[in-house]
Amino acid sequence: MSSNKTDLQTSRLAPQEVAFLGLSILAWTAYVVWLGKDTSWDFRNYHWYIPYALLNNRLGVDMLVAHQASYYNPLMDVPFYWLAIHTPSWFAIGVLGLFQAANIVPLYFLARHSLRIEQAKLGAAALSFFGMTGGLTLSLYGTHYYDNVMSLFVLTSLAILVIKRDALAQGPLKSAALWCALAGFLTGSTVGLKLPEAPFALGFAAALVAVGGRPKHQATRLIAGGLGGLVGFALFAGYWMWKMDVLTGNPLFPYFNEVFRSPLALASPYRDMRFLPTSTWIAVAFPILFSIDWRTADDLPYMDIRVGLAYLLVIAVLIVWLAGKRSKDPLLAPAAARILFAFAGVSYFFWLHVFAIYRYILTLEMLAPLVIVAAVALLPLSRRVRLIGIGVLLFLAMLFTRSAVLEHAPLGDPYITVDLPKIPDPQHTMVVMTGDAPLGFIAPELPPQVPVLRIDGWMVQPEDGTRMTRQMKARVYGHKGPLFLIADAYDMGRASAAVLDYGLAIDWLKCRMFSTNLTGAYQWCPLVRRNP
Repeated sequence: MSSNKTDLQTSRLAPQEVAFLGLSILAWTAYVVWLGKDTSWDFRNYHWYIPYALLNNRLGVDMLVAHQASYYNPLMDVPFYWLAIHTPSWFAIGVLGLFQAANIVPLYFLARHSLRIEQAKLGAAALSFFGMTGGLTLSLYGTHYYDNVMSLFVLTSLAILVIKRDALAQGPLKSAALWCALAGFLTGSTVGLKLPEAPFALGFAAALVAVGGRPKHQATRLIAGGLGGLVGFALFAGYWMWKMDVLTGNPLFPYFNEVFRSPLALASPYRDMRFLPTSTWIAVAFPILFSIDWRTADDLPYMDIRVGLAYLLVIAVLIVWLAGKRSKDPLLAPAAARILFAFAGVSYFFWLHVFAIYRYILTLEMLAPLVIVAAVALLPLSRRVRLIGIGVLLFLAMLFTRSAVLEHAPLGDPYITVDLPKIPDPQHTMVVMTGDAPLGFIAPELPPQVPVLRIDGWMVQPEDGTRMTRQMKARVYGHKGPLFLIADAYDMGRASAAVLDYGLAIDWLKCRMFSTNLTGAYQWCPLVRRNP
């Protein structure tokens, strides 16, 4: 048993711990600022456009500018957008980096309040550092995918359960209810802001059960955690789901439209189901498969074996437990291990059956080093063997970690600049977009009087027969003023075919190439009507 047990039972940090966490956060934040502006496909498609659309009431003006992402809940993107247009770019990026860097705090507390070794604080520092350096975790610093921002709240809610596990299992019910409601609120808020975080809500519920205790404590935790989660979800998703239901008939539009049957779109799920396992054997081996080849579960390149290792080790330790064998000298508190295993296992199970996109379980990549340690620490082996085993496994995880530094652009203000030609009559001008390229970040640079319609893209095509396409055709046919096209410069063949279906043709001699401060080359072309 560790001699610093008293320290492990309190959340008060020693000066050296504060220094470690503070310097770590500053270092990761500085790294994000050094990287510069995110130029990822998703950022150019919707992370800049949808907060602009919300704050400028564009839902009734534009259509499908960011493909189906035009209808995502924009609240998560509003803070960065507001900062980027009102403060220097380095400051806005720095705030984003600060939130991404802050993941080290709940990771540290999780390890600190779980380990049972003499140098628990040093071990917690090492494990939290490992959690911040996973293959995809490293790639996503400074980007706007937000998986490594939402993880901060999910990990914090899990840390509350681990730190307060004894009080939640057998302490005063009122205190247990308040802590579980807070943790549930954080998890529910995360799901409300980003729906792909939903598997973690189910993992959180499993963790509440894994805390243990008498039935009245179990019931209190589940009710309080559930109510807190519902409040958080309703606060951040309720308004938007209501708005989508009123506008489209589908609160999750366009997703799960085979269920909600919005008349605007096809009766299709509209989800990315490319990575879902196609057989039981693939499902069983999935963590091994995506540890070997990232293309099994994501479009973003990475290499990381820690989730695969955690998967195999948790199965092994559960088999050992079922056989009735336990370590008499655990290196990690069994009660904490139960919570970690329940959270990770249930979250992973539901993720596998709904998404199977690795980026959506980035939180588990961050948590995997601690789960690996927890599994090995509880095996009925000698203390020396377990410590050596942990060292070897973490070394292998580090050895086989590869990340890709995604493309970034230099800092500078204003945050987005687009070299568009001057529009002489914006009051009577309409712009159409075509193709699959991410063009959403360009739309806010147009005069606010100009409606922007993406008549062709991921979600709609000119001949798909949807009500959205019919509405856009009616608007284009009824428009009496100038019409212009914005398209990727390398996708003009598709653009020509798309506008043809709208009774339009490109005036090729008047097309102009333009650029932006992020990336890409684009065409701005006048359109002429082929038919009266």
